[in-house]
Amino acid sequence: MSLRKSASADKRDSWAGLRALILSFYLPALMVTLGQGLLVPILPLFAVDFEISYGLIGLVLAGEGIGTLIADVPTGMIQRRFGNKQVMMMGVLVKALSVFLLFFASSVWIVLLLRLFAGFGRSMYTVSAHVYVTNQVGLSQRGKAISMFGGTHRLGGFIGPAIGGLIAGMLGLRAVFVCVGLVTAIGLILVALFTLNGKRDGRGKTKTESHELHIRSVLTSNSRILASAGTAQIFGQMIRAGRIIIIPLFASEVLGLAVDQIGLIVSLSVAVDFSLFIVAGWLMDRIGRKFAIVPCFGIQALGMALVPFAASYSDLLFAAVLIGIGNGLGSGSMMTLGADLSPARSRGEFLGIWRLIGDMGHTGAPLVVGVVADLLVLTSAIWVIAGSGLAAASIFLFFVPETLRQKSAPRPSPAS
Repeated sequence: MSLRKSASADKRDSWAGLRALILSFYLPALMVTLGQGLLVPILPLFAVDFEISYGLIGLVLAGEGIGTLIADVPTGMIQRRFGNKQVMMMGVLVKALSVFLLFFASSVWIVLLLRLFAGFGRSMYTVSAHVYVTNQVGLSQRGKAISMFGGTHRLGGFIGPAIGGLIAGMLGLRAVFVCVGLVTAIGLILVALFTLNGKRDGRGKTKTESHELHIRSVLTSNSRILASAGTAQIFGQMIRAGRIIIIPLFASEVLGLAVDQIGLIVSLSVAVDFSLFIVAGWLMDRIGRKFAIVPCFGIQALGMALVPFAASYSDLLFAAVLIGIGNGLGSGSMMTLGADLSPARSRGEFLGIWRLIGDMGHTGAPLVVGVVADLLVLTSAIWVIAGSGLAAASIFLFFVPETLRQKSAPRPSPAS
């Protein structure tokens, strides 16, 4: 009976911990991702207005990712020195300002520079937020907690593109940048007011961390898992980023759809995506991380392979929804896997490296789409992105261990 009561109390405590993250973590994340969602149907069309090649369009769309790549590892180090809250605040501030200033951009090179700064801000926010939620939640609830974080991304991505399309249709593309800056600033206020200050170790106890761990030692001690899981994550993030670029470009350049129609397709895809984050968290915490990860990328690969065959609005919508189903099943999966693999004493550095690896795939997708589309045709780029999803599913299935069973703590004996 005492064990049953203890398990019930632990369950109540874990859900109380999740509720405590609403104001400090989930709502700020929602504001940031809502702003990101507003940009989804706008940035490709904004870049096209400069009358540049597909290659330069890809470079502009990859600009934020390039900035993130540059900042990921340094963020992991400064997070240890300054703390999660401070670095999260700096990141949201930089991101809000860099997007707001796009309103005044007069050349594609200014746009690219601002997108680089947006990447710096995104890295500071996401790495610190990743460390924050990992330290606040135990292993058995980590899938749910991080999938809920993924759910905020999907909610922002669901309502953002449709609103962004409507604002652009009524006020012009540049008006969206002002709205994004204001929405992201709300996230900054929430972090400042509600996010906990201080640092915690892997057991959840506050302590001062004075021991500096070197990036080289983190890489050396985790080289094997970073090689397998990291490679798979690169391919997985390529298809996740590629879908955001390919759907608007294919809809506009091949099917000739209007911006509000494009925004609606993206929003409906993300609506399905968003509806599955609870399922993703349940799968990861109850059955295993790979039961969410492998179907996530496999289904996305199938949906992406259907895009070149789309001949109408409804055809493209079907493919986009199928991609949304796949992505929804993996809500928060890469963050959860990274959190599982991260050593408690060097969590910030490891997660900085983990995000760097994933962001390589996220950044590479726009470049691949642009270069392949310039050299061949847009359809060829779509096949490359679909192949990356299949590669991710295969590597995760055959070469990456199941972290839930490996790291789960043993149940207490009745005597205890």
